[in-house]
Amino acid sequence: MSQTETQNSRLPARTFLSPDQEQAENSGDVPGAYDIPLEEVNPLNPHLFKENRWQEHFVRLRAEDPVHFNELESSGRYWNLTRWEDIRAVDSDWKTFSSAGGITLGPPLGSERQSAATQQGSFIAMDPPTHREQRRTVQPVSAPSNLRNIEPLIRERTARVLDSLPEGETFDWVDTVSIELTTLMLATLFDFPLEDRRKLTRWSDIVFAIPEPGGIVETQAQKRDEFLECLEYFELLWEDRRTNPGNDLVTMLVHGENTKDMPTIEHLGNLILLIVGGNDTTRNTMSGGVYALNKFPDQFDKFLADPGLIPKMVPEIIRWQTPLSYMRRTANEDTEIRGKKIRKDDQLLMWYISGNRDEELFEHGDALDIERHNADRHLAFGYGIHFCMGSRMAELQLRILWEEIHQRFARIEVQEEPKFAFSSFVHGYTELPVQVTRR
Repeated sequence: MSQTETQNSRLPARTFLSPDQEQAENSGDVPGAYDIPLEEVNPLNPHLFKENRWQEHFVRLRAEDPVHFNELESSGRYWNLTRWEDIRAVDSDWKTFSSAGGITLGPPLGSERQSAATQQGSFIAMDPPTHREQRRTVQPVSAPSNLRNIEPLIRERTARVLDSLPEGETFDWVDTVSIELTTLMLATLFDFPLEDRRKLTRWSDIVFAIPEPGGIVETQAQKRDEFLECLEYFELLWEDRRTNPGNDLVTMLVHGENTKDMPTIEHLGNLILLIVGGNDTTRNTMSGGVYALNKFPDQFDKFLADPGLIPKMVPEIIRWQTPLSYMRRTANEDTEIRGKKIRKDDQLLMWYISGNRDEELFEHGDALDIERHNADRHLAFGYGIHFCMGSRMAELQLRILWEEIHQRFARIEVQEEPKFAFSSFVHGYTELPVQVTRR
C-alpha cells in the first residue's frame, strides 16, 4: 500500500454522514411546496436553503402532515418532524430514539456505507453512558467561572473588530465580523496558534459541505485530503499537550480519564464536533441577527432605543436563525408518533428550524420580535441529554456583540440579499454585504 493509501485509510469514507448527497443532485429549480402532492414534499433538498425558499415547505408540513414520511435510495426510510412538541418529545427520549447512528441523514443502519461513515465518532453521536463520560471531559470550558474569566477577552476582541470596520464602504459582515470573532474564540478555547486560526474555519466549513463545482469543496477526494491535513495538525497538538498541558479543550481530551486512551482518529470526531459547535452555529447567528434586523427595521429601531432589550433579543435571534436546521435520531424499536407507525431503525429528522416557527407556540413565528415573551423556549440548542454544551458561551458572545454594536453604530444596513450555504443541515450565510453608520 502506498503512503497516500495508508494515510487515506485512516479517514472514513465520509467524515460525517452526508445529509443531502442524493438531494443535492437535483436541479436547483425545486417546485414550491404547494405545487406538488403532499407525499412528494421533502424539505431536505439543499437548494431550498441556498435559495432561502425552505419556509413554505415547513408551513405546509406543520399544517397538513407534521410527521412526514420520505424515502431515498441512499438513505432508506426517514421521518420529518416539524412540530415543536414532537421534536422536544423525541429529543428527550434517548432510550427510544438513539443518536448513535449519526446526527445527519445517512445510509441505512447495518449497510456497508453506514458502517464506514460512522467509524469516526463524537459524543454528540453517542448514547449514555459513553456520551455522558466523554461530554463531561470537556464540560469545564462552559462552566460559569470560565465564562466570567473569558468575558473581558471576548469584549476586548469584539470592540477591536467593530472599531476597525470601514464607514460608508460595503464589506462582507460574514468574513469581517462573524468568522473573525468566532474563530478567535475557538482558537483560544483550543489554545490553537492564532496565525493559523482560519484553518479552523476551513475545516468547519468542509464538514458538511456537499462537493459541487465552484463550491466549498469540489470533490469528495478534496474533502478527504483536507481532513487528513486537519488530522495531522492535531496529532502535533496532541503530542505537545501530553507533555505541556494547559487549560484548553485539546488538553482536556488528551488527559481526560474517559478520552486519554482514544486513538487520534476518534479524538478527531470530538474535535470536529467542538469546531463546528463553536464556529458554524455562533457565526451564522451573528450574521443572521444583522439580516433579521434589516428585514424587520422596526425591531432595529427598538434595539437602538433600548439596549435593555438585548437579553431578550439574543434568544429571539437564535430562535429566528436556528443555525443547525435539524438533528437526526434513529428508532431503537417500533413506536408511534401522532398515529404514524415508526419502525425500528427508521431515521427521524427533528427539524429545529420548523419547531422554532411553530405557530402553536410562537405567534407570528416567521417574524423577529425582540420582545417575544417565550423566545427562550426555542429548540436551537436541542433538548435533553444533547442540549448544546456551549449554549452559554454562544449567548455570551452574542450579548457582547450587540452591546458593543449599540455603543458604536446608528445603523448596519444590508446592501443586497445574502448568499446562503448549500446545505439543509447548517443554516448559514456565505456572504452578507453591509455598510455601517457610526453614532
